[in-house]
Amino acid sequence: MTSTINTGRVIQGGLLAGFVINLISMLNNSVIVGGRLMAAQQAGFFIQQPRFAFMPVWLIVMFLVGIGLVWLYAAVRTRLGPGPGTALTVGIVVGMLAGVPDNVANAAWGLSGKYLPFMWMLERVVSYGLGTLVGAWWYKEAQGA
Repeated sequence: MTSTINTGRVIQGGLLAGFVINLISMLNNSVIVGGRLMAAQQAGFFIQQPRFAFMPVWLIVMFLVGIGLVWLYAAVRTRLGPGPGTALTVGIVVGMLAGVPDNVANAAWGLSGKYLPFMWMLERVVSYGLGTLVGAWWYKEAQGA
């Protein structure tokens, strides 16, 4: 049995997922690791100012990631089954794929130490998992599919 992905609900759920991802990212980078991040900048491990308008670009990219995560959830529901388990699986797997490799390399070779890369990796896994869960909650198959 095949079903059609409800594109409107993917976008809506993806925007919700992106909101969750952005919220967790902001909380992590300001409240949790903000002090260490500022200290690393002052120590010269990171540049003081971004090379481009980072914040609007980051926000947009994370909304697009949220849409992609909900699309993946919608695509695999027929095989893995609808529901929170599938949503968490999609989000955590993508979060691991997106967050682990670069942050492991950064922890090994970067100047900032291991704490910041670990927290960014954890942020990615948690935010993608929870974002997909929220976006999947909103997602519904198209009527008549």
